[in-house]
Amino acid sequence: MLEFLRRSGATSDPAEIPERKASAAGPIVSWQGAGRIVWSPRDTASLTRTGFVGNPVGFRCVKLIAEAAAAVPLVCQDGKRRYDTHPITDLLARPNPAQGRAELLEALYGQLLLSGDGYLEAVGDGVTPYELHVLRSERMSIVPGADGWPVAYEYAVSGRKHRFEMTGAAPPICHLKSFHPQDDHYGMSPMQAAATAIDVHNSASRWSKALLDNAARPSGAIVYRSSDGSPGTLSADQYDRLLSEMELHHQGARNAGRPMLLEGGLDWKPMGFSPADMEFHETKIAAGREIATAFGVPPMLLGIPGDMTYANYQEANRAFYRLTVLPLATRAVASISAWLGRFDLPPANLEPDLDRISALSSEREGQWARIGAASFLTDGEKRALLGLPPLPNDE
Repeated sequence: MLEFLRRSGATSDPAEIPERKASAAGPIVSWQGAGRIVWSPRDTASLTRTGFVGNPVGFRCVKLIAEAAAAVPLVCQDGKRRYDTHPITDLLARPNPAQGRAELLEALYGQLLLSGDGYLEAVGDGVTPYELHVLRSERMSIVPGADGWPVAYEYAVSGRKHRFEMTGAAPPICHLKSFHPQDDHYGMSPMQAAATAIDVHNSASRWSKALLDNAARPSGAIVYRSSDGSPGTLSADQYDRLLSEMELHHQGARNAGRPMLLEGGLDWKPMGFSPADMEFHETKIAAGREIATAFGVPPMLLGIPGDMTYANYQEANRAFYRLTVLPLATRAVASISAWLGRFDLPPANLEPDLDRISALSSEREGQWARIGAASFLTDGEKRALLGLPPLPNDE
């Protein structure tokens, strides 16, 4: 380069040419100095790790909904009568040797909330189901046919696959899925909608942990200045003596608030949290509220502060059952009863028993009182309004 400039007459003295080395990508790197936003993966396994296993708000939302929906009392009835015992209720009461009804439904609802899909397998002779098992959603894949409808399901575990054929009269798999506007075969989970808020909440938690690992920022600093006022350096003996004095007279609960005696140019500079550090706490609370909103859980039930939407805890719990738990349980048990009706079992419908849900007791009492006082209704009409089958003499 110098030889070229010398020949071109640009300079006569090589010393006048400053040597510069720069990357062509340097301006771009400087412009992007703030860095990219890093989001967690959006597949089911990753969302389960970050949003359920690694996030207390997501964990509590899923557990709260799944446990409440699994504990909802069910009634088995058809258009004529309500059954005290029925093969469908007997099967659900003891679905397999390892689980009862509550454990089975909790696992099913949990898979539905985490992935948007829930899979229930019927084990039997193809005509009568003997056992019911919940299959993990991330291991299941749909095999669509020529018309787009599923003709089989493939369950993959450790490199091995098992195929469930769905072309028979009684399919072995009951697939429950949440509404997904952009997918014809798989559902959309609340975890996907809350993924951004989960990342923010986890990042705020990691930031708080980093502050704690660094003693959450020192309370102050001791600055040494020499006799002329300029910053100076302590000798080794002075430094050791200062550390010993601090540990002996100013650390521990018994020395809390004890005044500090400084000498020889030492000065105390208090330090505290910056506004940016304090803002992370509010950001974490806001992210927790967004996660709860995506799942349909009132933040008040999770202990998240600042929620004044409901007058009290009882109102929040009633809204939680009405808007989240009951829609999930009603849709799920209706699909299960319709699926089991395709086997060699007496047909019947499973429905939540609203009269036995304690959170809705005040509502049901008011409804019973209003309907009971309606003199223009017959007994059969009153029973129909309350969701009860007609009496035998009303047929």
